[in-house]
Amino acid sequence: MTTRSLPFSTLLPAASLAVALAASSGAPLQAQPAPRPMPGYTPAAAAAQRRAEAAAIAAPQPARAKANGAALAREPHVAGTPAQKRTADYVIDRMKALGLETELKRYDVWLPHATAVSVTKLGRDTAALDLVEPGVPGDSATLRPQYPTVNGSSGAGTGEGELVFANFGLIEDYATLDSLGVSVRGKVVLARYGRSFRGIKAREAEKRGAVALLIYTDPLDDGFVQGDVYPEGPMRPLQGVQRGSVFNGTGDPLTPGYASVPGAPRLRPEQAPIPRIPVVPISAANAQALMAEVRGTDIPRGWQGGMALRYHVGAGPVRVRVSVATDAATQGTKAIWNTLGIVRGSTWPDEFVYIGAHRDAWGPGAADNISGTVSVLEAAAAVAELAKAGQRPKRTVVFATWDAEEWGLVGSTEYVEDDSLRLKAGAVAYLNQDVSAQGAQFGGGGSPSLRAVLRDVVKDVPDPQGRGSVYQAWRATSGTRADTLEPPMGDPGGGSDFAGFYNHLGIPHADWGFGGPAGTYHSAYDTHAWMERFGDPGFQYHATAGRIGAAMALRLANADVLPYDYAEFARTMRRQVALLERGLAAKGWDAGRTAALVAPLVAAIDGLEGAATRFHAVRDGALARGASPEAQRGANAALRQVERALARPSGLKSRPWYRSLIYASDVDNGYSTMVFPGIGEAIRYGSEAEVRGEVAELAERFAAATREVERAAQALGGR
Repeated sequence: MTTRSLPFSTLLPAASLAVALAASSGAPLQAQPAPRPMPGYTPAAAAAQRRAEAAAIAAPQPARAKANGAALAREPHVAGTPAQKRTADYVIDRMKALGLETELKRYDVWLPHATAVSVTKLGRDTAALDLVEPGVPGDSATLRPQYPTVNGSSGAGTGEGELVFANFGLIEDYATLDSLGVSVRGKVVLARYGRSFRGIKAREAEKRGAVALLIYTDPLDDGFVQGDVYPEGPMRPLQGVQRGSVFNGTGDPLTPGYASVPGAPRLRPEQAPIPRIPVVPISAANAQALMAEVRGTDIPRGWQGGMALRYHVGAGPVRVRVSVATDAATQGTKAIWNTLGIVRGSTWPDEFVYIGAHRDAWGPGAADNISGTVSVLEAAAAVAELAKAGQRPKRTVVFATWDAEEWGLVGSTEYVEDDSLRLKAGAVAYLNQDVSAQGAQFGGGGSPSLRAVLRDVVKDVPDPQGRGSVYQAWRATSGTRADTLEPPMGDPGGGSDFAGFYNHLGIPHADWGFGGPAGTYHSAYDTHAWMERFGDPGFQYHATAGRIGAAMALRLANADVLPYDYAEFARTMRRQVALLERGLAAKGWDAGRTAALVAPLVAAIDGLEGAATRFHAVRDGALARGASPEAQRGANAALRQVERALARPSGLKSRPWYRSLIYASDVDNGYSTMVFPGIGEAIRYGSEAEVRGEVAELAERFAAATREVERAAQALGGR
């Protein structure tokens, strides 16, 4: 794959390209298929919007994306370090060069860095493990000083004890250990990465009395079992390490639920919900050296991984000492920096479309998440070019890069908490780019209200491998064959910077990216050289993610009436009711009792679908007739409140910061998504009365959302 830009002709939608070719050849124009409907636009505005999007799709440049990626991934840039501040300055400079209005926002947050880390195997052949990831000749970024091999927000101190292997460190894995008569109290736990957020692994080990936790990535998951390892291939070498935070919250741990601004009250560190035991990631090579001496109980079925030895649970006889020292006492609070590039709206400047990505990383971060940062910059370049040509978007578009995402979504959370009133009033959508390009396979997700928009946009974006549009390639790679079906899309549970916007405030969000074989996540090997060889050699997918971002931002920014699809939202929600019914059945409830319980929720969801379907007809008719600016403004004000209505101000009982009652990350997993989390947690932990209460409240919130849709229809002249 070459690194040159695609020819302009390949970047036009098919119908526009046919017209251009016929005009240039002098051939008579053939009848073109009718353009696809564009919900939320008048017919004339839709035609102009297609032209604007075609120009925006043509603007991103792979060569520029490559240059920005090389500069931003030149060195490890952990949040709170001078190297990370340099990435902020670089992005601000690029945004200024594009002609954007810029803002650099600082927050001072609790971010203690490790100053010393050691893991020592004790006994007759006592030896300290070499925790450093070895450099790769020819990849200069791997030869630079690394951040210590430690998990962010690890407890400080020393833990020493016999080693116990706990598989993935899941709650169910500890139940299995209990059934085998193996306790981790006073022991050092070794767990595999995967199947849950690492913070949950730390929480569960500490809860059961472990004195330290070691976490490694098994070769079965992203190492040689899956493919050749770096530098010969894209997978994780045996000496590779996955860093990452073990903080289970969001934002600054010392200012929970409010912004970390000067004068804000702060908890004492010992009051914050962060681990107290040392938590250290190690390589598979080091894990194998330790596991080679573990005996005791044989492993349960399914616990064997890909290392070249037979796994055992222990405990012991090998003993391990784990030590972590931090700068908490002297420099625990550090400055972080968010960057904002702004194109002011021409018609509704107080309404906002955000597109953002985090800049910080655990190493050079070429994929996670310089790829997202570069894609946001490419989208910004496209929108800025149109603005310079006199085509400013109607709404304000904000291009953001966030700091300290890797420590618990800190930068974006502080921003959202700092500006929540303006966001609740005027934010239209948040578009997230997290690992936007490390392969060729497209995926997308987010709120069901924006899925139709994303699908329509990618129908006009060319696939870099010549497989038609991104949409056509997506259908092919996802195995979607029937014309009546659409490719599956992901749900917004948590784990990235959309959480503050969506899970906390109820602002609709969408995300997308291109994936492929990769084993360098959170390691020293997530480098520009790796990206050039394996992830996106021509940086075409970085540019393509930017093309999608530019078109998505413009589609939402220029709509006469916001193109949310609450009929699809309701249909998606109705399918999720089956999950509730299965959860209730697992508690022994019979089918009739379950059906009666969920009936009010089903009726409320049906009400939303009916109102949304009627609204679509009212909207289309009003736009065809020429709805007044006042009518459009009134409809849009109501539409922005639909998903806000589905967020409970008091939040989930388990985590008040998470207000959305539609999606959240699973409180006992961290990665997996829980749909209708208030009800789901009541089923898991509460009483029948609590379940009924949560169902009743969610039904009422759907009714409130329905009233907002009806208010939008009334603003446009409907009943």
